[in-house]
Amino acid sequence: MSSRSAAWAWATVGGALMAGSLLALWLPAAALDWQPALAASEPWRAFSAAFVHWSPLHLGANLAGCAVVVAYGRAARTPAALALAWLAAWPLSQLGLLAQPALAHYGGASGVLHAGVAVATLGLLVQPGRARLIGGAVALGLVAKIVLEEPWGPPLRTGGGWDIAVAPLAHASGALAGLACGGLALILRRRPQGPGDAASSSRRSKT
Repeated sequence: MSSRSAAWAWATVGGALMAGSLLALWLPAAALDWQPALAASEPWRAFSAAFVHWSPLHLGANLAGCAVVVAYGRAARTPAALALAWLAAWPLSQLGLLAQPALAHYGGASGVLHAGVAVATLGLLVQPGRARLIGGAVALGLVAKIVLEEPWGPPLRTGGGWDIAVAPLAHASGALAGLACGGLALILRRRPQGPGDAASSSRRSKT
């Protein structure tokens, strides 16, 4: 896949997150938000919870954050495999919240956005030179942010300029999901070709 197509693949995931967040303004939050008690019977909530926002400030911040993550991924030249990894990490970001059963409701895109940052950062870390240095700096910043938020503490925190309670575990869960999915995607992308794959690749290069 060309670099332009890969860039569009990354932007498509971000665009879906933004479009769903806007569409959810006209839908009942109770039908979309993450509820651990309904995780098995209504599995779509692992996706739809990212569309739910509890205030205009919450929505605006995550829309802006999504635009930044899309721009970051495009600048990092993330391959299509990493765009798929971000998509795969989307529901896993919410499933990680099962580690905190006291979090009875959750809505917001921040977990998925942290997953996107983790995936794109992995893409930078496997590149040489300046890209790797930038990826390393972002990785350190992401780890520091998550540690300072103390996701192992109470499920919800208030303050910090927000007009809603924040769930730090969502950020940690998203980053871990992005790390796992992104790492797997890079491993699969770099696996050695078998004889059949090599022959097929050779035929394509001659046509």
